[in-house]
Amino acid sequence: MSINMALRRPLHFVFKVGDRAKTATFYRDVLGMKVLRHEEFEEGCKATCNGPYDGKWSKTMVGYGPEDDHFVAELTYNYGVGEYQLGNDFLGLTLQSSQAVSNAKRLGWPLTEVEEALYLTQAPGGYPYYLVDKEQPPHDPVQKVRLGVSDLQKSIQYWTTLLGMRVMEKNEEKKTVLLGFVDSQCKLELQDTGAPVDHGTAFGRIAFSCPREQLPNLEALMKKENQKILTPLVSLDTPGKATVEVVILADPDSHEICFVGDEAFRQLSTVDPKGSELLDKAMAEDKSDEWFARHNKQKAVA
Repeated sequence: MSINMALRRPLHFVFKVGDRAKTATFYRDVLGMKVLRHEEFEEGCKATCNGPYDGKWSKTMVGYGPEDDHFVAELTYNYGVGEYQLGNDFLGLTLQSSQAVSNAKRLGWPLTEVEEALYLTQAPGGYPYYLVDKEQPPHDPVQKVRLGVSDLQKSIQYWTTLLGMRVMEKNEEKKTVLLGFVDSQCKLELQDTGAPVDHGTAFGRIAFSCPREQLPNLEALMKKENQKILTPLVSLDTPGKATVEVVILADPDSHEICFVGDEAFRQLSTVDPKGSELLDKAMAEDKSDEWFARHNKQKAVA
């Protein structure tokens, strides 16, 4: 049975955030993204979406449009953790928006021009973002996510042969390869850094969807090829919303990769018009900073 890889699509990248207020300012006011949905959880995720933590946490999805046809950011916040250590695994997210560049300048958000019409900035926590200073396209402005790898050929083999991505572009000089399922979607760029990949404690996760029926076959293929499966096929519940099924994998450099059943995910990811309001409410009610200050303690560094 042939598997239609064109039915797979990139969904989001997961960032751990230690300061929700500064982070919300960056995504809403600098980048000009919208809060698509916000959810609070009392205990850790079965698929470790929030990292290896068992306590209260929240998930906020932000992007330029609905998750059905936009690549977005998933911001996970653990109430007891104020800071995460960056590794050399996440090398940047590139998006096209002259509005974001002018927002950053107006708000005094640090920007560095790396080449003509391309600026580097950072989200709170130190995550690099590249802003292309051109008019925001009517479709998704997010162009690519770049990850560091230690052996480019080995990584290409994994992402193409096992996950079904296509090589869109290769740059021998920069030691990069651009991968995707179809041309119109956000791409994944892998860059050979010539060094072992260190994920720190800030390590993220890239998520894709595929038809639900492909999940067992994907898991079976990984078992057959003796590849890492971090979370075997599991159902994840979100209170009051659709239950989705996921498989979490790891590539040769231990980059976490989530594949989720597309049909249920489209139900789960419906835009909530109250998303921004729910985030603001959660931030207003979050007294964790005050508690730590009162007890003369600092929030943990992960």
